Amino acid sequence: MQDIRITDIDSYMALVPQKLRPLLEKMRKTIRRAAPQAEEMISYGMPAFRYHGMLVYFAAFKNHASFFPGSSSLIRSLKDELKGYKTSTGTIQFTVENPLPASLITRIVKARVKENLEKEKMKKAKAKPGKK
Repeated sequence: MQDIRITDIDSYMALVPQKLRPLLEKMRKTIRRAAPQAEEMISYGMPAFRYHGMLVYFAAFKNHASFFPGSSSLIRSLKDELKGYKTSTGTIQFTVENPLPASLITRIVKARVKENLEKEKMKKAKAKPGKK
């Protein structure tokens, strides 16, 4: 079997089934608009975005695509808006016929940016020596 090393999102997209490719390209653009300062990368073999830590991932599968917000509490907080989608602790599954709305993706990405900045702020506060 051929060993394929995916090193960037464009390479990943080239391997995505044609049916899912436009859906994932739209998701990618939506994420980039919501977090223009985020770095694109491949992590765990999936397209991912990083900004002060990992933000979100997405991936194509045989019959669906998945969005991985990296925050189970965020998924739980959106349970009403996600009723039409299959979800688990860290995943939101969607299809070409039932895509995630760009507005929802944008809200999730912006919430993740905020979470990451808050975590970083807390880490820096803990690292500073206490005042005497």
